[in-house]
Amino acid sequence: MTAQRVLVACEFSGVVRRAFSARGHDAWSCDLLPAEDGSNRHIVGDARDLLGDGWDLLIVCHPPCTRLANSGVRWLRAPPPGRTLEEMWRELDDGAELFSAFWNAPVDRVCVENPVMHRHAKERIRNFTPPAQSVQPWQFGHPEVKRTCFWLRNLPPLRPTNVVDGRTPRVHRMSPGPDRRRERSRFYPGIAAAMADQWSDAASDDPARERRATS
Repeated sequence: MTAQRVLVACEFSGVVRRAFSARGHDAWSCDLLPAEDGSNRHIVGDARDLLGDGWDLLIVCHPPCTRLANSGVRWLRAPPPGRTLEEMWRELDDGAELFSAFWNAPVDRVCVENPVMHRHAKERIRNFTPPAQSVQPWQFGHPEVKRTCFWLRNLPPLRPTNVVDGRTPRVHRMSPGPDRRRERSRFYPGIAAAMADQWSDAASDDPARERRATS
């Protein structure tokens, strides 16, 4: 296995960062929030400012996606109480620009996580392509349902590692509260472990990366 420089963007929990660090990679997380685990391998700030720093792998765990998600397209026609249509469309533009920055980052291998998108979001994303795959937590040892799409560049789709019974929609049933959004975005350790295991192998098999490392 060849050690990689890994940036895990939009992650405060450290779940994905720790999975890669445990396998010997130089892994860092970045978020607007401080690291939940107090790690000194976390950068507080806008991950877009770090994209040109020579990373081998970029994983974007939970970029703000409220306006991009197909489940919320209705708000572009009739905004929620206290909001305006102008605000909804401006937030859509901001979300699409953030996704575009990550998807087009100058990094060899990229994974961006997001829900299923509506057509207005797709039209605004530079070099948009359909997601490479969607996964469920129950494919990786968590007896829950929460469909997650991965946009992948130069990475193979994840293979299920531990298919278990149980299809509980825990995340969707969370009670309203100040921490609901934070908890809904928490990454599943089983999926993080699969990323670290399977994408570490993918890097080792890349002759181009080996040439760069020795040049």
